[in-house]
Amino acid sequence: MPDDPLYHDGNRRLQDQFDSRRIADRLEEVTLHDWFTDQDRAMVDNAIMFFLATADAEGRPDVSYKGGLPGFVRVIDEQTIAFPHYDGNGMFKSLGNIVVNPHVGLLFIDFEEPGRMRVQGTASVDREDPLLADFPGAQLIIRVKAERVFPNCPRYIHRMGLIEYSPFAPEAEYEPPVPDWKMMPAFKDALPKSGPAAVDTEAV
Repeated sequence: MPDDPLYHDGNRRLQDQFDSRRIADRLEEVTLHDWFTDQDRAMVDNAIMFFLATADAEGRPDVSYKGGLPGFVRVIDEQTIAFPHYDGNGMFKSLGNIVVNPHVGLLFIDFEEPGRMRVQGTASVDREDPLLADFPGAQLIIRVKAERVFPNCPRYIHRMGLIEYSPFAPEAEYEPPVPDWKMMPAFKDALPKSGPAAVDTEAV
């Protein structure tokens, strides 16, 4: 666990206004941990999406959706999660934030059997990570060392079912299609010269 307390002054002010300090402390005592239990591991390993919160060096926040096929994010030891970076829009908002500020938050939600879990920790980005070979289509691997793991009450999660997996989700022996927006004239001549939708800008 990190040395800093889970609750800061802003949390405590609102807890005291709503008489929730006792239950907040009890939730910390009972549910907070810094390793992945079997239940946590199952939720992560079966996830097809999660939300990643990051902040830049000045603390300005950003949040992004990360999705893939089951197994695209996994627990690799009792305190570490790993997931791939797939081809995206090239802005590197989340991963660029991690480079300058490694503190991250991950939110996992199960919409079919409502449940959710938060993970807070420190992240690293590696272009040479040995796990690259385990994730078809991966350009980078992100590892997150968990500092705080805790479930959240699922009562406000709307129950929803999966209709179909995204055809853009990478998998072994499958080349996802190029997204339509990358073929638009406004963007095509600015695409990288290698990788999906690669373009020879001199020929455009």
